[in-house]
Amino acid sequence: MTKKWSVLVGLVLATSMVLSACGGGNNNAASSNAPASANASNAGESASTEASASTDANDPAGNANGVIKASDMSLLPASAAARKDTLIVGMTAPQGIFNPLFSSTVYDNYVNDVIFDYFITVKADGTYENSLADSVEITNDNKTYTYHLKQGVKYTDGTPVTVKDYYFALKVYLDPKYDGESDLTLAKIVGSDEYKNGSATEISGVKIIDDNTIQIDVSDYDAMTQVYLGTIPFISEAYYGKGFKKGSLDSIKALNTKPLGSGPYVLSSYKAGQEVDFTANDSYFKGAPKVKNMIYRTTTDGTNLSLIQSGETDMDNITVTEDNVEELKAMGFVDVNILPNNGYGYIGMNLKEKKFADQKVRQALTYGLNRKDIVEGVYGSYANVIDIPESKVSWAYTDEGINHYDFDTEKAKQLLDEAGWKVGSDGIREKDGEKFVINFSATADNPVVDALLPIMTQNYKDLGIDLKAETLDFNAIMEKADKGDYDMYFAAWGLTPDPDNTVYITNGAQNRFGYSNATVDKLMAEGRKELDTEKRKEIYKQMYQELNKDVPAIFMYQRTNMYGISGRVTGFDLSPYKDFDLSLYQVQLQQ
Repeated sequence: MTKKWSVLVGLVLATSMVLSACGGGNNNAASSNAPASANASNAGESASTEASASTDANDPAGNANGVIKASDMSLLPASAAARKDTLIVGMTAPQGIFNPLFSSTVYDNYVNDVIFDYFITVKADGTYENSLADSVEITNDNKTYTYHLKQGVKYTDGTPVTVKDYYFALKVYLDPKYDGESDLTLAKIVGSDEYKNGSATEISGVKIIDDNTIQIDVSDYDAMTQVYLGTIPFISEAYYGKGFKKGSLDSIKALNTKPLGSGPYVLSSYKAGQEVDFTANDSYFKGAPKVKNMIYRTTTDGTNLSLIQSGETDMDNITVTEDNVEELKAMGFVDVNILPNNGYGYIGMNLKEKKFADQKVRQALTYGLNRKDIVEGVYGSYANVIDIPESKVSWAYTDEGINHYDFDTEKAKQLLDEAGWKVGSDGIREKDGEKFVINFSATADNPVVDALLPIMTQNYKDLGIDLKAETLDFNAIMEKADKGDYDMYFAAWGLTPDPDNTVYITNGAQNRFGYSNATVDKLMAEGRKELDTEKRKEIYKQMYQELNKDVPAIFMYQRTNMYGISGRVTGFDLSPYKDFDLSLYQVQLQQ
């Protein structure tokens, strides 16, 4: 049986987490087309995206379409009106890993998504459609995938895009020294194990038929196979392959700040911590971008509103609060986009440390933290406390059989006592000669952190725990998390449309916590293998019930996203599954 799809539809995507984010708006890392990944983001900032339309139930502002239109464009600052061909987007500073094979934050992916392209891309409804693919054939009982690349596509240096570049990316993902956050072994490409772990110099299940046609055989398939294979980035072998040898990726990483792709924009300059500048790719295969120049300018929660108001930026992700909504509306020239966020904020624990190894301790730390007051103090009615690592916009979300860990100091004390942590003469709990001290890392200039730290410090003091907090920039926290150099940290995950991910899988590529649970591993594997959505729901429900009981992290909230966008900017196609960067090439500046 052969299936020919010119457009991949009906595919329920994965809510995986691999791009981190921190702050008020994630964990992201990211919109991400990377296989088996999620996006970490700075909590308080967008880790995924906003929806272009929402129901009243999902729209705290009471606008059925999720957008409060600008009321008076005559108030547009002269400096903004004078920019005829430049769009300035405010955001948290990226790390500077401008290669989708290795990026791990949503902010790096905001750069990568306008430079690189893939066979398929996500749509606003969470399904996929063809991008570089002209058509896709699925044969051999879903075990053979033949991709036909569009004719005439070129990289921005003028060289042709071929399927050999796709194959090159496959080999990097499967390199024995690959240390990024994607796990392509989940795609079960024939010969991938031999290439990754053995002496094979090629991946036997991949056949290049011609420059525009590639055939991939898998040993088995599941609900995510088409996504894994379709979202491999095209990486120019002629550019990135110079000096490449299996087992050594340094030559590729050396080009992280000098990316080359076939996407709608070209990186023209990068000033770390300040801005990323782009120029339009006039030869982009979907049509030249309407806006010729674009800048990603670094902002913070302390500066983003004032920069929009002064016209120094055209859009930014703003922490959604009643006050901020009113301030944006009062500017007059700003469209306020208030839409559900496909992601969640969390506090990560280093489970390789003995003090967090006991489930009762992790439950106590959750019971003992007044999450409701923290969340309401920042977001008001625009966020809700959560108890599973899933967004309410997902088809896989469940509340059945979920313990909500309502704030209960006495319950927390009881659990700590049962775990053997007894209060010492100085009021601090101790066990086996170790004081219960937590070194906590959080982002500076972050409204969530500003609300979190005083409450968390006092709540844990009441439990007999000494919390020592440090505030750093987001990228520094992610570096500490990647190295395992932390006790606890605060961030957020941005999710893709399907619950499959590696964040809570034993030795998972995105598992920064050192978490391991055989039941979760088993259920995640079963959920990926099952193709029937209703049956998948039941499997993931059991998985979330197990995660809810085991508490691998302290799940904090799902919030609403809010973008303030100048009313002169039109053309975005936004949703909880599709972030702003994926439609930037369509955006126009009204004169």
